[in-house]
Amino acid sequence: MTSQQQVLTLAPGDDVGIILDEGGPVPRGHKIALRDIAEGAPVHKYGQVIGAASAPITAGDHVHTQNLRFAPELQGDSTTDIHARSSAPPADGPAPTFDGFVRDDGRVGTRNYIGIVTSVNCSATVAKLIAREAERRLGDFPNVDGVVALTHGTGCGMALEGEGPDMLRRTLHGYAEHPNFAGVLGVGLGCEVNQLADLKLTAGPNPAATLTIQEAGGTAAAVRAGLDELARMLPAANAARRVPVPVSRLVLGLNCGGSDGYSGITANPALGAAVDMLVGYGGTAVLAETPEIYGAEHLLIARAAAPAVGDAIRERIAWWEQYAAANGGTLDANPSPGNKAGGITTIAEKSLGAVAKGGTTPLRAVYKYAEPVTETGFVFMDTPGYDPVSVTGIVAGGAQVVCFTTGRGSVFGCKPAPSIKLCTNSQTYRHMTEDMDVNCGEIADGTASVAEMGKRIFDLVLATASGHRTASELLGFGEEEFTPWQLGAVF
Repeated sequence: MTSQQQVLTLAPGDDVGIILDEGGPVPRGHKIALRDIAEGAPVHKYGQVIGAASAPITAGDHVHTQNLRFAPELQGDSTTDIHARSSAPPADGPAPTFDGFVRDDGRVGTRNYIGIVTSVNCSATVAKLIAREAERRLGDFPNVDGVVALTHGTGCGMALEGEGPDMLRRTLHGYAEHPNFAGVLGVGLGCEVNQLADLKLTAGPNPAATLTIQEAGGTAAAVRAGLDELARMLPAANAARRVPVPVSRLVLGLNCGGSDGYSGITANPALGAAVDMLVGYGGTAVLAETPEIYGAEHLLIARAAAPAVGDAIRERIAWWEQYAAANGGTLDANPSPGNKAGGITTIAEKSLGAVAKGGTTPLRAVYKYAEPVTETGFVFMDTPGYDPVSVTGIVAGGAQVVCFTTGRGSVFGCKPAPSIKLCTNSQTYRHMTEDMDVNCGEIADGTASVAEMGKRIFDLVLATASGHRTASELLGFGEEEFTPWQLGAVF
């Protein structure tokens, strides 16, 4: 090899290593060939195939888009998961607790917000006006974390029935029933396809009220009526207090965005180690982003707790292949330009790193988008890879905390669930410190192990569930990122 740069080899037999330093011919986080590779031959990283050589590769060459292609015909030749060797130790001793809000029906929240849920885009401005004025009046209610207006760009011009409207209603219903809300106000226009009456918000477990702008008498009248409804909810919400609850009551959402060449070797496996600890104590973790397990789905299928669970993964992958084709695309159009700039070349490479977030325990269930998560342990939810849409589904399913890994520097939040930002490399962490909560780049720097970082993440999850405010919360993220998945024709 001609390179004098630091190279990390991840598994015996890998054809490529990862560059750990700047200043050489190969960018930091990118791949370098460890040996000569013939054109058409499989290329291995993580002990898995990430693609095939699209041109002859010589030892020391930069391996990227110019000489590596996605090769679906070669995927899944091994079920060995190298991340399993570096997971956190099994949970032992007494189960830890966190300080949460126990609702009247036994659900547990990690935050104490009032929510405003809109049925249609036409009621978005009114919802925001109500929230803005209600926030000004929270001085007398110090135990309320805030008023969250969840607005979106659909709700009308859509079919009355079918997968699209069902998914939207399921998402809105999941948020209206979320335990991080102490009360919910539904706001509609009145003439939309997605009628508030169909959502049945007042039949849910959270105190709830509804109004429509047309019935109220217009914008100003609707704002006044909404504020009156919130005034009736706030005293009870303010009376809520945190109490210790077992960590087994926690549902943790997992997501990655702005990934880079370090994601699969630092933040994602470290989060997986934290997930193994949580699951070991009886908690639940939700992996998602179906297009970003593509090429690595065989690792999840190998962990399926029952044949039906593995079959559900296969069915979702097949659905996505058809969905992409119907829209003139393919699933290997991912990674994004930012991912590629960070060193990720193929969707298989990205997915092999992404599934590491899920740790190593058996896969217990597969859920449709925004379905309530009822199984404990490690589960999967079918969502797009687009971060706001993915996390919206996970939170609708009941996640009270989210861990979000990033290497390029995604800025993100997801009210009412706090989002913990895990940075994959020290350079991005130092450059965007105010947006990040944990520097997982210490693993690549050699100052922390995956297991040690996993324990640090687990402890921060508990602290966050108990009220510690994350970087994204301090910066005010979380409302604009509410983005339900839109399916179906727009009329």
